[in-house]
Parts: sequence; C-alpha cells; structure tokens
Amino acid sequence: MASSQLFRMTLFAAVSVLAWGTGAQAQTQAGSMAPMPVVAAGKTPADPLPSADRFKSAAAAASHCPGDTVVWSTLSKGRSFHLPGTKRYGTTKHGAYVCEHDALAFGFHPAKS
Repeated sequence: MASSQLFRMTLFAAVSVLAWGTGAQAQTQAGSMAPMPVVAAGKTPADPLPSADRFKSAAAAASHCPGDTVVWSTLSKGRSFHLPGTKRYGTTKHGAYVCEHDALAFGFHPAKS
C-alpha cells in the first residue's frame, strides 16, 4: 500500500472518530445534513441501553427527559425504536419507553415501518 493512500485512510479514520464524538452533521446520500449520534461518555453504540434509561410507561420516560420525544425501543438485536402514533409504539414484546436522545446515543435507529 502506498504511503499516501495509507495517510488518506488514517486521516479519514481520525476525522470520522472526531465527527462521531462531537455530534457533527454528516451528509446523507440524499444530500441533506443529518445529525450524527453522540455516544454517551465512555460508551459505544454497541453497549446496551442502561436499565436506568428504560421505563414501563411513557409518562415515566417523559418525566426523565422533558422536552425530548419518548419512543418505544425494541430491546432486541435490531436496535430500532418506534415513534408515538406508529403501529408498533408500545406493543412489541421486548421493549421499553426511552428518550429519543438516549436511544440514538446508544446506537438505536428509527424503525422502517
């Protein structure tokens, strides 16, 4: 591998790490700017959502994160969450109400349906 190619790869990796940790915005394929998730201090997106951030009711979650959207997070390998008003909000077997910001910080993503 040429040294210039190695340099570019290293630089790209360093910039990616810095952008991930600061909540910088990334350009999507559609060309719009979407916020990148900010990982909680000392955590990686693969870490499980702490039980202190999971709630049995939407009201309890709302009191934990005033001003943030409460979502229903499926606590399975899929790591997705459902927004209020969607078909699966609050209905999946293994899930919990969480703050959207917390879900994003731990690597969860909006469900496709």
